[in-house]
Amino acid sequence: MSFQNPITERLKQARKKAKLSQKALGERIGMDESSASARMNQYERGKHTPDVQTLKLIADELGVPLNYFFCEDESSAELACIVSQMTESEKKKLIASLSQSKD
Repeated sequence: MSFQNPITERLKQARKKAKLSQKALGERIGMDESSASARMNQYERGKHTPDVQTLKLIADELGVPLNYFFCEDESSAELACIVSQMTESEKKKLIASLSQSKD
C-alpha cells in the first residue's frame, strides 16, 4: 500500500472551495505572476511539495488551519477546520468532554 500525500488533495479542495484559480492563489501569497500557476499546479499534482512557510501562507489565504493539509481523511480535515475556529476555552471544554467519554 503506497502512502498518498494528503497535501495535494487538501490543497485542491480548499482552493476550489475558495473559488480561486491556481494562478490567483499563487499571486495572492506572493509568487511571481509568471510562475504562480505552474508552481501551484505542481503542488496540487504532487510533483513538488510546498515548504511549511509556503503552506502556512496558502492556509492563511484559504482560511484553513495549517494542519488541515496533513489530515488523511475527510472527517479529520473537517474537524481541523471546526476546531481552528473555536476559542481556547471552547477547545478545553471539548477536550474535557471527549476525555470523559473515553473513560
